[in-house]
Amino acid sequence: MFTGIIEGLGTITGITAASRGVRFSIRPDFHLEDPRLGESIAVNGACLTATEFGRDSFKVDVSPETLSRTTLGALKTGSRVNLERALRLSDRLGGHIVSGHVDCVAVIQEKSAQGEFTIYSFRLDPRFDRYLIEKGSVAVDGISLTVNSCGQGGFSVSIIPHTCKLTTLSMKKPGDKVNIELDIIGKYIERLLFAAEGKKASGKTEDTGLSRDLLARYGFL
Repeated sequence: MFTGIIEGLGTITGITAASRGVRFSIRPDFHLEDPRLGESIAVNGACLTATEFGRDSFKVDVSPETLSRTTLGALKTGSRVNLERALRLSDRLGGHIVSGHVDCVAVIQEKSAQGEFTIYSFRLDPRFDRYLIEKGSVAVDGISLTVNSCGQGGFSVSIIPHTCKLTTLSMKKPGDKVNIELDIIGKYIERLLFAAEGKKASGKTEDTGLSRDLLARYGFL
């Protein structure tokens, strides 16, 4: 589990084939304190397992499934990536709950300056629109961001200078692709609602404890 607060950048220093996937060698710009084999590290928002640590680098394996759902397959030697180590229970939750499981890939549609801030507009498959709400949370390449506005097949965010400086967003331009992880809470609520409605449709009357009326009463709808 992650928070979407990027710890620092890293550089892809090597790419080798690993079964039907690939293995990345990554050199972080920061010191990895107390590294442990098997720990989870988010690379551009995708949760990967560290399989080897060197003096100033580490290796991760990327499965065919992850390659098919993310932008990781487009990385090259020398590519810069966002890095975040897994959340510890004692850490502050500075961003939002991020699982490191990428939902889809979006394309940067527009990038514009607004004073010291940078506005990014993204285009994505409209079937994911229902998980985006204004002032809600979204992870872009692993970065926890607040949705400025959203519409059919797209959304925008406003990036502060600090985030641009410490992440790969400043290097991105219109046409570039990014990994998107949508708010996990909304996905769970949707799943529970569909399960409850499915039982009603089948004639089962078991009370799941969750309904649209209940969610509306507490401000979720």
